[in-house]
Amino acid sequence: MACTHQITAGFMPLLDSAILVTAKEMGFAEAEGIDLVLMRETSWANIRDRLAVGHFQVAHVLAPMPIACNLGLTPLVVPTIVPMALGLGGNAVTVSNALWADMAANGAKADFDPAAAGRALKDIVADRASKSKPMLRFAVVHPHSGHNYEFRYWLAACGIDPSRDIEIVIVPPPLMVDALASGTIDGYCVGEPWNTAAVLAGEGRIATVKAAIWRSSPEKVLGVGARWAEDNRDMLSALLRALCRASEWCGNGENHEALVQILAEKAYVGRPSKWLLPALQGKLPDGDGGVKTVSDFFVPFAKAATFPWKSHALWFYSQMVRWGQVQHTTEHAHIARETYRPDIYRAALKPLGVALPVANAKVEGALTSATPVGSSGASLVLGPDGFFDGSLFDPDKLNSYIASQKR
Repeated sequence: MACTHQITAGFMPLLDSAILVTAKEMGFAEAEGIDLVLMRETSWANIRDRLAVGHFQVAHVLAPMPIACNLGLTPLVVPTIVPMALGLGGNAVTVSNALWADMAANGAKADFDPAAAGRALKDIVADRASKSKPMLRFAVVHPHSGHNYEFRYWLAACGIDPSRDIEIVIVPPPLMVDALASGTIDGYCVGEPWNTAAVLAGEGRIATVKAAIWRSSPEKVLGVGARWAEDNRDMLSALLRALCRASEWCGNGENHEALVQILAEKAYVGRPSKWLLPALQGKLPDGDGGVKTVSDFFVPFAKAATFPWKSHALWFYSQMVRWGQVQHTTEHAHIARETYRPDIYRAALKPLGVALPVANAKVEGALTSATPVGSSGASLVLGPDGFFDGSLFDPDKLNSYIASQKR
């Protein structure tokens, strides 16, 4: 099909840009009549601002970022929607070798268990405070990021107050490993390949992973200017179909070797294939010369991985409230809920016959095993999902959930 529409998309050089990159490189966008122009960026702030001023029609963005924009928490407030997610998981928490040695001495093991790692870190934080040592410093990629909220959730659930017991700073993903190696930070939460890179370079150890802190949780999404989406609904629908086909291709293990070769190109992630393949295969280096299997570390297609669940949007909103970024009001909750647009997703993808959830939201943490759920199109299996501490998030009980959370 001849390309009749051009769409410019911003992206960060990370593993989870894979669906956008694949849509272009494997011809899925072209097959839908789209000339997909990909623009690599250096920071999430740049992507946010360039999407706001119209340099990009769509972008690979942090899942909470469009919500923050619609709530007026960003410098340039332009209504933004999320008609599609770009996969589940993909993050990890990496710490310096010195901190890992202390954590191991306090019971942490190289199995990525968040509870054990958190208990060990709590003991270290308390010991440092008792001896008047400087607080540990950790980095996340942006204040309105899944990294920030999930990292804080993990710490708080383990008895560490992330606002008082440690320091959290903002560092762009490509600078994380260097900051760790120089001793500027003691650890970080970031997407791949920057956790694997630190381990393979001998500069750090993976303490735990997003897929264990909050299973089947979103990470990056497709951010779209609301006005552009309204004026170009057919074009957006065509793009969503291309991205759906790309996500299915990325989720096929037979394509992983080819995918990492594409992502390793300078125009995209521009890093060695050996940094990228472990996360795709769910086999992460443990720092002791072996690997640990995390089968759902990064999920591009299965489990409705690209569906924009309103419950995901509301959980991120609950964390914005929890950590003092926004006041909880009925209006703010409505804005957060309506940022994610499963209606657009369903309308665009229905012709493909793919699995489409019949619900717009779900109780996060309710599925302890893989479970068939109601869907249109193909059959759909979700779960296991949920939080490592066993808590549930019911979006219909948002007020009580927010009230129950500890700062």
